[in-house]
Amino acid sequence: MKIGIIGAGWWAAHAYIPRLQNNPAVTEISVCRPDREGLEILRSRLGVEQLFEDAGALLDQHKPDGVIVSSPHTLHGIHARMCMERGIPVLIEKPMTTEVGDAREIASASRDRQSLVMVAYGWNFSPVAARARALLDEIGIGSLEHAVVITASATYELFSGKPPESTAAHLFQPPGSTWSDPGQAGGYGWGQLTHALGLFFLLVDQPPTSVIARMQLSNVGVDMSDAAIIELAGGAFVSVSGTGRYPKGPRKLLEIRLYGSEGTLTVDMETDRLELVRFDGRNVTENLEDGAGEYGVDRLITEFVRACAGQQVVNHADATVGMRAVEAIEAMYRSAKSGQVAKI
Repeated sequence: MKIGIIGAGWWAAHAYIPRLQNNPAVTEISVCRPDREGLEILRSRLGVEQLFEDAGALLDQHKPDGVIVSSPHTLHGIHARMCMERGIPVLIEKPMTTEVGDAREIASASRDRQSLVMVAYGWNFSPVAARARALLDEIGIGSLEHAVVITASATYELFSGKPPESTAAHLFQPPGSTWSDPGQAGGYGWGQLTHALGLFFLLVDQPPTSVIARMQLSNVGVDMSDAAIIELAGGAFVSVSGTGRYPKGPRKLLEIRLYGSEGTLTVDMETDRLELVRFDGRNVTENLEDGAGEYGVDRLITEFVRACAGQQVVNHADATVGMRAVEAIEAMYRSAKSGQVAKI
């Protein structure tokens, strides 16, 4: 199989290309980035031979069986649609888009054409997430009445305009134009909180309808810490909190608690905890292996390649999940700017 990457920058070179090269089903990789110098680095350091400066040329000349879109946030929608128009399965790096209209168009096209769209929400493909979804389907907590989503990561350098020390030895550095430019969808909401909301909307199949939010900005003017209340179509309110001010360590914090009319569900990715507690006493505490809640790039790439090969894959991060996260985050930014409730 041939897999293409549009936007072969820092994360693609560090996380995606090595894993694709280690996947026995992948025989050829093509990459696209706008500078010849960067392409030659990928050729000399990683051995990638199919090099393109134009995304359309990659799609039409290399004719990949699947494409990973990891271009800057604001270009995700354009590049994803280019793939879908050619009938090519696509894995879109988060956020799926930064424009609600683009997100809805992609979700609609994916449904109408039955085309594969997967969003790069690695936690959604973890054993914890899969089992949490199964518990909700098999036992349930009744109708959702309230929810809490909290996440934190050691990303304060990214959102302060400087590359993290941990990336010093990487082939490329994270570009400030993606992470710390307020005019290019920089900030914690688009860059990190989207992970938590991607998992939330896998577990809760209800669209957001309004948001009120507040944000604390970093020294370069992008959000470092976010707090919001999201109202869902079913009437429940979701308390959301996220920050890049978290000490460096092996794991990120991501916890979701769902409170329903018949019980509660707790999903804690940091401690591999999954617990369902019901008013009728039918309680479940899962005995999960250590690391079951870790962010899973390996699983993400494996499942995408399998799906491109036509194998049966459960898509835990489809275009609808991606769209709802975009709707919520875009409304958060509008609300924080206006100081008012933002309707969706």
